[in-house]
Amino acid sequence: MDSSLVGNNRYWVLRHGKSIPNERGLVVSSMENGVLPEYQLAPDGIAQARLAGESFLQQLKESNIELDKVRICYSPFSRTTHTARVVAEVLNLPFHAPQCKMMEDLRERYFGPTFELKSHDKYPEIWALDEKDPFMRPPGGESADDVVSRLATAMESMEAEYQRCAILVVSHGDPLQMLQNVFHSAKQQEGDGLAERFQMSRVASVLSQHRKFALLTGELRPLI
Repeated sequence: MDSSLVGNNRYWVLRHGKSIPNERGLVVSSMENGVLPEYQLAPDGIAQARLAGESFLQQLKESNIELDKVRICYSPFSRTTHTARVVAEVLNLPFHAPQCKMMEDLRERYFGPTFELKSHDKYPEIWALDEKDPFMRPPGGESADDVVSRLATAMESMEAEYQRCAILVVSHGDPLQMLQNVFHSAKQQEGDGLAERFQMSRVASVLSQHRKFALLTGELRPLI
């Protein structure tokens, strides 16, 4: 990572493990539905989260990072909260303590009432819209740019709150591929600091390309 882009923190991203909505092929993207316990991880997803936690722990050891420097920031949805809790258990970190923090700005992209609780088969329609115009919102939902805007706020908050930490960001498919995409672009920019370079990257030619950074469920990746 370009050290001038962020301060002295290091970041990893983790997409939640396979969830009950994933198993059922459902779009669950509203806060109202997303926090419901019936939409948490499926058994396979719990195993994926545990493996991700073990992989993260190994990477921390290889980088000589002490556990007291670890922070887990997670979306409030039940599937991401569940994932973060499993990872915290693997790391032997207390989940209800300052090292683990729920951040609403890391929530799932809201795809709008047209898609909510409908089939996963609808996703390509939204991604096609993103490629055509990432500033256009699906009816009642969030555009790619809307999501990047709140992710930028989340990143600025983490940068302000933490110093010399290893930060695991536990979120969802669309937000995390958008975060990686804009980071990749921001590294190429000449602006002053994270906020300015994020802003410079919020252009259609960049925002439309987020699918290149797609993650599988339970996939851990150093932030580009």
